[in-house]
Amino acid sequence: MYKKLSHFDPSGNAVMVDVSEKEITRRTATARGYISVNRDVMDAVVSGTAKKGDVLGVARVAGIMAVKNTASLIPMCHTLLINKCSVDFYTDEASGRIWAECTVRVDGKTGVEMEALTGVSVALLTIYDMCKALDRSMTISQIHLVKKTGGKSGDFYNEKDEENE
Repeated sequence: MYKKLSHFDPSGNAVMVDVSEKEITRRTATARGYISVNRDVMDAVVSGTAKKGDVLGVARVAGIMAVKNTASLIPMCHTLLINKCSVDFYTDEASGRIWAECTVRVDGKTGVEMEALTGVSVALLTIYDMCKALDRSMTISQIHLVKKTGGKSGDFYNEKDEENE
């Protein structure tokens, strides 16, 4: 099934979608991803001994700041008044993964998927930045939308997400 892309006019020019006629509804989105790290990084993060300070604390603040600035980074995103934003981390020492999850809530005319994805991306990039002296081969992977609720298109739950299986 072909769906029309709403960010292009009939001539193919990029445009910002007009949401002026849309209803204000409660909308939420959750995104998740992880960074693979070596043992030295994992130990420093878990024990709080990284040279640059509290890695997860700084990454949490960076993720929240990124959510609030998404419209400045993604050209066709609308500026939103964020009701709530949380960034949480889960360490899996056996696999060497630090998972980040960002949930955003708004009462608005457009969704917050891009804000959640931006928040988790910047949180993981901040971990990389703060720990690169210990491991430059860290990789950021599987950044994806876990779920979104509200809006005209309804709710979405990502069947490919490990936590939903």
